[in-house]
Amino acid sequence: MDLPKFLFGDNTDHPSAIFIIHTEYPRFVINLENDEVAWLEEFSREDEKELEVEARELFEAANAFYDREIARYDD
Repeated sequence: MDLPKFLFGDNTDHPSAIFIIHTEYPRFVINLENDEVAWLEEFSREDEKELEVEARELFEAANAFYDREIARYDD
């Protein structure tokens, strides 16, 4: 199966949460309501340093994905 890079998710147990799931390495779920991130990967110390810069870009991409999806939904 070919998964998209980002998925939009919600859960009735968290009605105000907006979850974006990043399906490629490094996999994570971000809640756009409060910017909480759950990483779905284990990282070494060396990886963590590299990840800081990449994570910022990925979070911005997740926000852009959400904005794009909402704009399409409103059309």
